[in-house]
Amino acid sequence: MLKEERQHKILSILKDSGKVLTLSLSQSLHVSEDTIRRDLKDLSDAGKVKKVHGGAILASANPFDFRERQVYARSQKTGLAQASLASIRTGQVIFMDGGTTNLEVASLLPNDLGITVFTNSLPIGNILSEKPGIKTEILGGTLLSSARVTVGPEVISKINSIRADLCILGIRSLHHDVGITEIDWDETQVKRAMVESSASLLALVIEEKFSTSQPYRICPISRINTLISPLDRQDERLIPFKRIGTTLIKSTSSHLP
Repeated sequence: MLKEERQHKILSILKDSGKVLTLSLSQSLHVSEDTIRRDLKDLSDAGKVKKVHGGAILASANPFDFRERQVYARSQKTGLAQASLASIRTGQVIFMDGGTTNLEVASLLPNDLGITVFTNSLPIGNILSEKPGIKTEILGGTLLSSARVTVGPEVISKINSIRADLCILGIRSLHHDVGITEIDWDETQVKRAMVESSASLLALVIEEKFSTSQPYRICPISRINTLISPLDRQDERLIPFKRIGTTLIKSTSSHLP
């Protein structure tokens, strides 16, 4: 395999899984670890990846554009979504924000599940409209086109009038000291209102979102009741969550066609 082909393959794996390990790439591509390290250095120098301990992540590991986020680390997101289904029960009233992980959740929800979902996400509303057993309420407001969600005082006012059983929150950044944070102020206000108006918070977090933060704070980690991530329970990044009694669930990456 030529260097250009190998590096293209590395980028393809990254877009699907969100992270690559030097050893795993060496084994799957049948080349030495030194060769993989040189490939990752080339890709890093070109601004396409960010080198981390033992491997690399995409340079744009936290893309803001909806279409980029939809394909980024999709196998991880599907694994999170599959693991979340055990936390959703018939009869619940649920908030779902516009995260792309929640888009995977919406796709996997059984068609005949008797729940009510309030969402500010147009793509999620479109998916749920095909599921007759799910009552779907779109929270109307100003469209934030980059994220395909509605924001603004109308959305927040509606959320404040509801007491949901569960909030399923897609996470842009999660830091054990700072909490859950967002990059957009208007989205932050909507997500904060959903959290405050819910009895329980379910956070779905891909690996790269841990130990990162954005400018706007949604809530502290103490507000998270259940955290689903690909991390092993022994991972040191989960220690702060164990200390406060958060229910921790490990997901597995889905093998997408």
